[in-house]
Amino acid sequence: EVQLVESGGGLVQPGGSLRLSCAASGFTFSSRAMSWVRQAPGKGLEWISGINTGGGFTSYVDSVKGRFTISRDNAKNMLTLQMNSLKPEDTAVYYCRVTKKFGWGGFTYYWGQGTQVTVSS
Repeated sequence: EVQLVESGGGLVQPGGSLRLSCAASGFTFSSRAMSWVRQAPGKGLEWISGINTGGGFTSYVDSVKGRFTISRDNAKNMLTLQMNSLKPEDTAVYYCRVTKKFGWGGFTYYWGQGTQVTVSS
């Protein structure tokens, strides 16, 4: 079974930092690109960052660019999101996500239980 377990969320003041982790199992982690997505209260899922299999290429949604850093440790099957200069609008449940592709062209997403990030004074 594909399993993704997010951790590291919590309450932080505006301008503060937080480091999220995602422990992956049930698939070959090193052969899959990974993403972080988030869901603010009453909102849909928002993709915020992605990383290629080797970690050499990363991408971010404009609203977090320069503040968030995605990374991975393939030896530990671990995905990380370092969040700096946090803003109240970053408040959301954060999920790591992997895409499983099928030979016939279909796909499905897998994600974990999420971890709550609350940015408030």
